[in-house]
Order: sequence, then C-alpha cells, then structure tokens
Amino acid sequence: MERQKILFMAEAVTLAHVGRPLALAQALDPGRYAVDVACAPGYDMFFKGSNIEPLRLHSISSERFLAALAAGKPVYDAATLQHYVADDLRVLNAVRPHVVVGDFRLSLSVSARLAGIPYIGLINAYWSPYVRQRYRVPALPLARVLPIALADRLFRLARPLAFALHSMPLNRVRRAHGLPALGPDLRRVYTDADHVLYADIPQMFPATALPDTHAYMGAVTWSPPTPLPAWWHELDGAKPVVYVTLGSSGAGQVLPRVLQALATLPVTVIAATAGGASPGVVPANARVAPYLPGAAAARRAQLVVCNGGSPTCQQALVAGVPVLGIAGNLDQYLNMAGVVGCGAGRLLRSDRLTEAAVRDAALALLDQTRPASRAAALRLAGHFAGYDAGRQLALLLDRLRTAEQAAP
Repeated sequence: MERQKILFMAEAVTLAHVGRPLALAQALDPGRYAVDVACAPGYDMFFKGSNIEPLRLHSISSERFLAALAAGKPVYDAATLQHYVADDLRVLNAVRPHVVVGDFRLSLSVSARLAGIPYIGLINAYWSPYVRQRYRVPALPLARVLPIALADRLFRLARPLAFALHSMPLNRVRRAHGLPALGPDLRRVYTDADHVLYADIPQMFPATALPDTHAYMGAVTWSPPTPLPAWWHELDGAKPVVYVTLGSSGAGQVLPRVLQALATLPVTVIAATAGGASPGVVPANARVAPYLPGAAAARRAQLVVCNGGSPTCQQALVAGVPVLGIAGNLDQYLNMAGVVGCGAGRLLRSDRLTEAAVRDAALALLDQTRPASRAAALRLAGHFAGYDAGRQLALLLDRLRTAEQAAP
C-alpha cells in the first residue's frame, strides 16, 4: 500500500509550535506514512537525529509575535496572512500531501481549502469555543496602571471586542478568496479546520457539545535533542530539585529574579534559558544550561517553575510534578487556569512578580506536610497516561484515508 503523505506546517513564532509537529511527525510509523515538516529557518538544530529535513516556510519573527502579545495587538494583519497563503500554497503544491497538519498556522484556513487538501488543526483545548473560560487580564499595559481587580473587570468587558479585532484579518483574507467569514470570535478563527485535535485532556479542560470533528489527543511532549550538561550527574541528591525554564516566550528578565528568589532555599535548581540570554550571576544552588531535556528534567524535579505555557506544564504533569506558573500572555493564563483548577499548581503574575512571592509559592508547593498539589499532579499524570497523541493522530489519518478511498 502506498504510504500516506503527511505534511506538518509549523508557525514558528515560539519553539512549542515547532516541537509539537516534530514530535508527532516522529511518532508516526515511517512504514505507513511519508512525513514532511515545514517551518521557518532557524530551527534546524531541533531536527537533529530526526531523519527529517525541514522544508522552508515563512513566519513572522518571534520578537514581532511576542511584542504584539505584550501590547494586546493583533498578531497578524491581512497582508501578512495573504503572504502566508501564497507561501503555504507553494509548499502544498510542491509536496502534494494527502493531509496537512497545522500548528497555529492560521492561513491554512484558506490555503488548505484552496488546495483541496484535508486539514487537521492542532490547538490547545482552552482555545476551543466549546470549553468554557473565565478570562483574566494578562500582562497588558492596562494591568500595569490599574488595580488588578478593576483591570480584570475591564478586560472581561472588552474581551469580545478584542477578539473581534484579532479575527478581522483572517476574515478579510477568507472573503478575498471567496470563503465565508468565521465571525468575530477568535476561538473560531483558531479552531477552523476540517478536523481539530486538542493537545490536552478533558479532565483539565472539559468541553460541552463537542462536535465529531473535534477530539482530545492528550499531551504532545517534546524535548530538544541536546546533550546533557556536565553537571547533570553531579547534582546534590539530598535536596529537592526545582526545574526552572521560562521557555522561548518567557520574559527574559524573569529568570534572574526567580533564581535569586530560590537562592536561599534548601533546594537544587536546574534551569534552562531556552536559548535566551544568560541570567548573569548564578546563585550557588543553581545550574544553568541553554537547553535541557525538559521531560527528563521534570521527572527529576519535585517542582517545575515555568511561564505557565502548556508544553512545560504538560511535561511536569505527565511526570506527576506540581507547577508554579509565572504567566504573562493570555495563552499562559488560560492554561494555568486548568492547572490551578485541578489543584496541581499555583499562578503568579509576571508583571507583579516579587522574589518573596516566588519563595512563598515554591515553599508551599514543596511542603511535604501539605501534599495536595503533588497528589493532584499525580492524578493528572494518570489521566495523561490514558492518551497517546501519536496514536490519536494516526487513527484520524486512517479514518481520512478510508473516507478518501470510499469517495466516488
């Protein structure tokens, strides 16, 4: 039987959107699937050892993406998305896959339909229109000048209008290509695909009236193929290990403050800068590397401190380890709402961060006399173990192939 050609297209604005497609591509049986991964230049080091040669695809820079998030402005304008559509079609026409799988590549809402190729969208469940949310104001300028309680109320009032503004560029591009607009709800824009797979579990983000084209696939965990640092095997095993990474979308100024906050605690800190700048003076109880194998670091830790985003949180929870999330953007707040709601961690604001708050939260989550957070994380680990993301994707691909073969 001919191998099914699967093209993964990653919107490389953060490392997470490259790591998830790469992890899933590697999970598929090479005897049944011919796999390609397309992403922007600059990520070749993460394909090392994968036997996958990345195809080139244009994305805006991470700096532009993060600046837009920090200012609360739409990430994409119509001209950018129109350029994306043309670039998507270039790759789609060159590869001619049976199925395209996109991770935050919003332009596939147009280009996959123009090319007539079935499109699977990867997204977190907290962006689903079928998952109820209580929105909190992220680290926007509004939150820096007003009391948080007031900023929260104003943000909730303004949120529908903000979502509508963020939805306008893609709706404009869709109409230009003869496709109907998706409406003013950004969640519809983020989840517009022929099939949608949530890289989450329903225990954290339960849905209501979920359509047959939407499904949970569990955690998609991925770690960069990086060698272990020399100090990995020399850590003090008598002290609790705290794994710290703010990720590629974490505020660079937060890591040094977290390290200083943990410097006086009886813990061993292992930290990754995710390729960012060195934190400067490193406390005596900390070890720092550009990248660490996140899943292994989480398994070794008793606490994970991160930016609250789903990739590192899932690495921690799959290992049954509680999370201290220091969140900045809305995506991180939405993810941490699920973590905190299940009792498996605590949330701190990146824009109101103090070293005392970090110390207090870390001590509470490490306190062996109050093991509720550890127990909650272990319960979630059991739920995550019931899913195999690669298998979930393969089952969907098999359904699509069967439907294609049955079509007249």
